Amino acid sequence: MANPGTASTSAPALRTRVLVVDDEVPLARLVSGYLERDGFDVATATDGHEAIAQAREWDPGVIVLDLGLPGVDGIEVCRVVRTFSDCYIIMLTARVEEIDKLIGLSVGADDYLTKPFSPRELVARVKAMLRRPRQDDTGAETADMTVGSLTIDLLAREVRLAGELVDLTRTEFDVLAVLATHPRMVFSRVQLIEAVWGATWVGDEHLVDVHIAHVRRKLGDDSTAPTFIRTVRGVGYRMGPGQ
Repeated sequence: MANPGTASTSAPALRTRVLVVDDEVPLARLVSGYLERDGFDVATATDGHEAIAQAREWDPGVIVLDLGLPGVDGIEVCRVVRTFSDCYIIMLTARVEEIDKLIGLSVGADDYLTKPFSPRELVARVKAMLRRPRQDDTGAETADMTVGSLTIDLLAREVRLAGELVDLTRTEFDVLAVLATHPRMVFSRVQLIEAVWGATWVGDEHLVDVHIAHVRRKLGDDSTAPTFIRTVRGVGYRMGPGQ
């Protein structure tokens, strides 16, 4: 398997880099083998400090990140990585409690898998993320959309609130862009998943709720009296204030 010092020079430039972070070395090797056979450049790390250092140096496109790392855990790794990278992050957890999944996603993870999992499913998730449609190709008449004090620039992939830049992850931006591009449309969870994660994605639909909640928090949008993202009970979400 590759390491950060050699992967970028020995592999074709177009191969996507995946950093696998897990202190269970046999599992990390197994996952890496599956990813390498599918054409990815793979590096591994076994603890949080090493993961952060490799993410800075190697600049992976995807990080497969175990929650239960020794020392610096996966949540803290995810939080730190999000300060300098917008790569896709898939969180792995051996804990079945829903709160662990929600906490992991609230710091910027794009998806999660609960152990034990199929390596083939993990590879499929990675591929699905990389195939996700970019929201600058939505066919909107203008690259800039404005909802009150909120401005969304699809081409630059920037969001500004009252002129101030809002720091969103790739997934958070895509969720917001889908809603803003069709402001009168109510999206169900399934429709948002198909638009953002892709029709082949398989997992918990409540993943959408977590990302919506995170976007709302960053926008200072009160879910009980929303300015930007409205919950339509029993249906889903749409742009616009509550009534």
